[in-house]
Amino acid sequence: MKHMSARTPSTAGSPAHRSGFACFVGRPNAGKSTLTNALVGQKVAITSNRPQTTRHTVRGIVHRPEAQLVLVDTPGLHKPRTLLGERLNDVVRTTWAEVDVIGFCLPADQKLGPGDTYIARELAGIKKTPKVAIVTKTDLVDARQLAAQLIAVDKLGRDLGLEWAEIVPVSAVGGKQVELLADLLVPLLPEGPQLYAEGDLTDEPEQVMVAELIREAALEGVRDELPHSIAVVVEEMNPRPNRPADKPLLDVHANLYIERPSQKGIIIGPKGARLKEVGTKSRQQIEALLGTPVFLDLHVKVAKDWQRDPKQLRRLGF
Repeated sequence: MKHMSARTPSTAGSPAHRSGFACFVGRPNAGKSTLTNALVGQKVAITSNRPQTTRHTVRGIVHRPEAQLVLVDTPGLHKPRTLLGERLNDVVRTTWAEVDVIGFCLPADQKLGPGDTYIARELAGIKKTPKVAIVTKTDLVDARQLAAQLIAVDKLGRDLGLEWAEIVPVSAVGGKQVELLADLLVPLLPEGPQLYAEGDLTDEPEQVMVAELIREAALEGVRDELPHSIAVVVEEMNPRPNRPADKPLLDVHANLYIERPSQKGIIIGPKGARLKEVGTKSRQQIEALLGTPVFLDLHVKVAKDWQRDPKQLRRLGF
């Protein structure tokens, strides 16, 4: 992540433009991706009700006249059980070291647990970066439960010598206090020029975002399988040659990798129905993202135990 070193001092009278990076951390499924999407106002991070689905540092960009807030979405930090888990945790820590503000997401509907304390303890070790506690999913609790959670979060900080710059309750789904959260994050950013052009919502390469949309559609109905056993690689993405200018078509060829042959049937479904559904759903999302009609060619392949194999992890982009 590039940091802008030349920060411009403000001219007398006008408030300075601020720009910088924020990341949301929290245990898996704490509402980080949904919050990123709510702030940016467009779907940029994949959201799934399965924990541990964000693997790439997807950046969402919040444009304001007086500021630019670049959101970096990290995977949930957790006690690693596989090589992939360890790599993901390293991604998180590297990100924390490079941002201007950290938002710690704690769901309102779940009691604080060892996972939260584990992260809070890590955060307490990062002295310089301001930390905002964000109590998410407030639409799922009543006022009494919310008050109890806010008190618990405040106490967690005090117990660990972790100073919260703010404690903010939000509901990304209901859009409650999302703007307020942006208002509170902006003053914590350093002064500086815009880092991205006005229209940019994310600086993820399109191929990565397309792979994420396919992966999200593939995860949708697979309740009994770990989300980590699916990886998607977009092999090719090219405009179809010799098409009339007013009827473009983008050819997307992608491979869906699973770990074991037995998982193939689950992904493909009876008579291929499941894979067809994944294709249709992700194609619509890709077309909406890229603004062009898409021909999607999907293949399911087995990459044996890829989560534990460094060579395969590299090949699949980790």
